Amino acid sequence: MNLDTYMILFMPHYTKFLEPAGQHFVEELVYRFLLTRGDTLGGSMRNVGGFLAQCKLSRAIIACLSLSGQPVYVQSGKSQEWVSMPSDDAGIELTLRGLSWSVASSQRTLKLNLTVPLVAKNVDLCLFDCPAIEFSNSIVNDPSKYVALGELKGGIDPAGADEHWKTAGTALARIREAFSKLSLNPHLFYVGGAIEAAMAEEIWERLTSGWLENAANLTNEDQISSIAQWVCAI
Repeated sequence: MNLDTYMILFMPHYTKFLEPAGQHFVEELVYRFLLTRGDTLGGSMRNVGGFLAQCKLSRAIIACLSLSGQPVYVQSGKSQEWVSMPSDDAGIELTLRGLSWSVASSQRTLKLNLTVPLVAKNVDLCLFDCPAIEFSNSIVNDPSKYVALGELKGGIDPAGADEHWKTAGTALARIREAFSKLSLNPHLFYVGGAIEAAMAEEIWERLTSGWLENAANLTNEDQISSIAQWVCAI
C-alpha cells in the first residue's frame, strides 16, 4: 500500500475518531476495531469450530471403515476425483469432501456440506445409496438415493448450545417434511458439540419417538464412536 492510498483510507478515521481522543487514541483505536470487526471475528471462530467438528466426526468414520478392512474411496482437496484410501491417511480429514464404501450388498457414498436440491439448503452430512463411481448431480437430484442426512454443530459454548440445537432442529424438520411429501423417510441424525440437560431431554424424546434416528455429543468419545459405526452400517 503506497502513502497516498494509506492517507485516503486512514486519515478520515484519524481526524474523525482518533485525533479528538488525544492521548487516549490507542483505546479508541482498539475499541473501534472491536466494534467494527468483533462480529467478523466471532463468525470466523464459529467457522473454525464447525471445521474442527467435521474433522473429528470424519476421522471417527474413517477409523471405523479402516478397522472393517474393506475398500474405501475418498474425495479430498479441490479434486472431484475419487481415489482409494491411501495407506497413510494421516490428516486426510482436513481436506475431506466425501467417502465411499460397501455395506452388505449395497454401496454407500457420504458427502460433506452439500446443497440438497429438494430442500434448497446446505446439509452437513448426506449419505447416498450409490457407489462413488456413479455419484453425480443426477444422484443428488434424486431424493430416493438419500439414505441419511445429518446436522453437525461444533460450538462447545454452553450458552449457545440451545440455539445450535434449535437451528439444527429446524433444518432437520425442513428435511423431514420435504422428503415425507414424496413418501420417503431417510434417517435423520444430529451431532452437537454442546448438549445441555434441557436439550438432551428434547433430543431423547425425538429419538424415542422415531423422529430422530440417532444423535451424539461431539465431546463424548463413546458416542462419536457409536454414531460413526452406525453411519458405516446403515
